[in-house]
Amino acid sequence: MTDRTGIFAGDDPFAIAQSWLSEAEASEPNDPNAIALATVDADGLPNARMVLLKEIELNGPRDGAFVFYTNYGSAKATEITATGRAAFVMHWKSLRRQIRVRGEVEREEGPQADAYFASRSLKSRLGAWASEQSRPLDSRATLMAEVAKVTARHGPNPPRPPFWGGFRIRPVEIEFWADGAFRLHDRFRWRRDVTQSGEWTICRLNP
Repeated sequence: MTDRTGIFAGDDPFAIAQSWLSEAEASEPNDPNAIALATVDADGLPNARMVLLKEIELNGPRDGAFVFYTNYGSAKATEITATGRAAFVMHWKSLRRQIRVRGEVEREEGPQADAYFASRSLKSRLGAWASEQSRPLDSRATLMAEVAKVTARHGPNPPRPPFWGGFRIRPVEIEFWADGAFRLHDRFRWRRDVTQSGEWTICRLNP
């Protein structure tokens, strides 16, 4: 597409996304990797929450992916497991840009998840063990008591819990959006069928 230049140029949408994220890391005051993750529950009711994107896998335009981590007992994980699909928006006010992604989801429970868990602070690792994420909690004191228990049980180097790990989103659609004067924004949608060739088709959208 001849007018897809500048910040939109390139043949690999994951490389473009990484470039935008790298720019945001220099300008966003907090959590440039924050995404609004959307899922759907068993009744078809949408759900959304903020999580942190931990990796953009740069394996080429066909095999790239977006990875985040969570408790597999959480609401988001339960809904993703049931549908195998999710969507997210990554928005940067400082850059006046956003990326929208929709796709199929698979778990990441191997060495990659182990390595990321080990890189977290000790208190975060212990907290992952202690929290029954998304379930009712009678008081903060109960949670802190559980933290004390798992600290005594696992010590200074707790392993990754079996109920905690990653999700890898393999997109079927990615949209890159940048603010334009007079609300005449620039939007490019990348779309593909991952069950077939995996080739992307790119379309400029009206603002």
